[in-house]
Amino acid sequence: MVIDRSTAAAIVMLVAFHWSAAARGEDLPLTENVPISEFQNRTEDATSYDFDAPPQGLFRSISLAEDFEERLGFQRTHEIVPINPTEQFPANVDAIVIVFALHQHYQAFTVFGRCLPERVADLPPETIVSEDAMHIALEDESGYLRLPPPGGGWKPGRYKVEIHTGEQINEMSLMGTLRFTIVPPGT
Repeated sequence: MVIDRSTAAAIVMLVAFHWSAAARGEDLPLTENVPISEFQNRTEDATSYDFDAPPQGLFRSISLAEDFEERLGFQRTHEIVPINPTEQFPANVDAIVIVFALHQHYQAFTVFGRCLPERVADLPPETIVSEDAMHIALEDESGYLRLPPPGGGWKPGRYKVEIHTGEQINEMSLMGTLRFTIVPPGT
């Protein structure tokens, strides 16, 4: 039986391939069965989300401001931008404005702002003094919340605003917290 050169070369390559694959397979070290927690979802690698800090994730930016304006954005979209961002407001301010920019989202939802006193004389901390909501459509990239003064006006002190997203406010909808201070007029 005569074997031509191309057949002989193919046989040599096939034998070499099988030999190299077998050699590599034997070189791999075997490991014992270890629990998944030792190499995946390790608690020391995870950082906890701080719901008492400004919201992250969905929000590219979020800030308190005296007012806002609407501009024509890069892609001819309506862009909401803050005017005079601050965390300190006079007691006679018309409203506290929260302006935010969003990352891309694939569903419409509502952003809620719920204002509570944190350190305000004669107001218990669980009292909701002002709130607002804004429906965010699929094409919206920014938005705002406008917190009007409570009946009798803003009292000097420290306030916090809980930012919620979804269809309604519940224990799962909290995204973060903003804080601001109301100072007496003329200060």
